[in-house]
Amino acid sequence: MLRIRVTAAAVAAGLLAAGCGAAGEMGSGDMRATAMSPAPAPASPTVPTPAPATATGTTASAAPEATATGRAGVPEALRFTAATLDGQRFDGASLAGRPVVFWFWAPWCPKCLSEAPNVKAAAAKHQDVAFVGVAGLDGEAAMKDFVRRTGTGGFVQVSDEKGAVWTRLGVSSQSTFVFMKKDGSVEKASGPLGADDLDRHVARLRTP
Repeated sequence: MLRIRVTAAAVAAGLLAAGCGAAGEMGSGDMRATAMSPAPAPASPTVPTPAPATATGTTASAAPEATATGRAGVPEALRFTAATLDGQRFDGASLAGRPVVFWFWAPWCPKCLSEAPNVKAAAAKHQDVAFVGVAGLDGEAAMKDFVRRTGTGGFVQVSDEKGAVWTRLGVSSQSTFVFMKKDGSVEKASGPLGADDLDRHVARLRTP
């Protein structure tokens, strides 16, 4: 009887041990499954939206800020401001990059009076060239009267009573013409100039 009980107890203990072992293995399996489960996939990086392409296919970029002076590329001779005979402000920098004929005259000058019709005709003929009259050596009333009598109000006429523009372009007498090419290079000629003379000088302004 005692042997049977001991045997039964041993069998029961073995079954209990087997059950615990199975439970231990399951637990280990669960841990391994948890440890070996793949990590979540990383989030896809955000790709910046490309800037719109320009008509040439290049990427558009922000426009550069304007320079402080805004006068880059303006020849030194054109860096002046003056008043016109009709009371407007004139900025010499507006002529940059264009061929220009400066006509320096005085109201009482006989040569200036005689060549005025030729200058008027040349300004009307050569529309691609800027003509600028620069009056000096007298008062503004006399300058205005000269323009009225000669009919030369069809192009810019600057009042330069103090001679600032004359000095800037190196002019000391009337009548004087300053022919300026697009690149700022100049050629001077003393008047009076006839129609053919003016046409010849203007033609040279268009050459490189």
